[in-house]
Amino acid sequence: MEILFRYHVYWIFLILIAIEALLIWRSGRKYSVSEGIASFWINLGQIVVNQALLKYWHLGVLTWVWQYRLYTIPIDNGWSLLGFFLCLEFFFYWQHRCSHRIRWVWATHAVHHSVEYFNLSAAYRVGVTGWLSGNILFFMPLCWLGFPPVAVITGLVLNLVYQFWLHTELIPKLGILDLIFNTPANHRVHHASNSHYIDKNFGGVLMLFDRLFGTYQAEQETPIYGLTKPINSHNPLVIAIHEWVGLYQDLCHTHNWRQFLQCAFYSPDWYEKSTKSSELRNH
Repeated sequence: MEILFRYHVYWIFLILIAIEALLIWRSGRKYSVSEGIASFWINLGQIVVNQALLKYWHLGVLTWVWQYRLYTIPIDNGWSLLGFFLCLEFFFYWQHRCSHRIRWVWATHAVHHSVEYFNLSAAYRVGVTGWLSGNILFFMPLCWLGFPPVAVITGLVLNLVYQFWLHTELIPKLGILDLIFNTPANHRVHHASNSHYIDKNFGGVLMLFDRLFGTYQAEQETPIYGLTKPINSHNPLVIAIHEWVGLYQDLCHTHNWRQFLQCAFYSPDWYEKSTKSSELRNH
């Protein structure tokens, strides 16, 4: 599955990206070639890191957890497959939500949200430091419950493949499908920096857990894409590490271990808000 994703599917993605770019140009809208090229280099960096350094890391971690599983759940029939899919969606939802609400994890995920022109090339702008943020830790409970590690890795890959088509403005709202599935309209909301769009629609394939936990938001006003504080750079290295640099700088200004941990593991805007609060108290 990894080989399929990295080679065959990857080339299909590139062809679809080129077709979408042509359609956008023909419609008279702007397409940022520089942003697309930066996303390409970031994705290439992720492939190199995953293949050279982390090829067996994720599978190894999940296999270690699986040794201590509560049950053994074979995925060999429709009901167990459905149960696995829903469990994977549940843990993906919380991993994705935490990647927006915990700064240490956001430092990786911010890379994906740095695009200011929403198109298919944004799908593969994925942070290369997921290993440092500990993304795989969120899926360890799946193996502890008894789902095979290879199934978990495969499920995550397929989840990402599904999400590729969500990164476009060419597909309009899809009616009742928007209420059930993660669709381009729902994902446009997720990527938007409009105040009431922030931290919404975390689901991978379904909107089920967004509705259960109160984070669903339908597309209404026109989305404004990008980070609330734009990077203003197309340098892949700057994009890849900018939030880590900002986090390091803020950590250096903390005064004790409590502030240090709060800065690292509270919300991405915690340090800024706490600093402003201190300044107001001092005045």
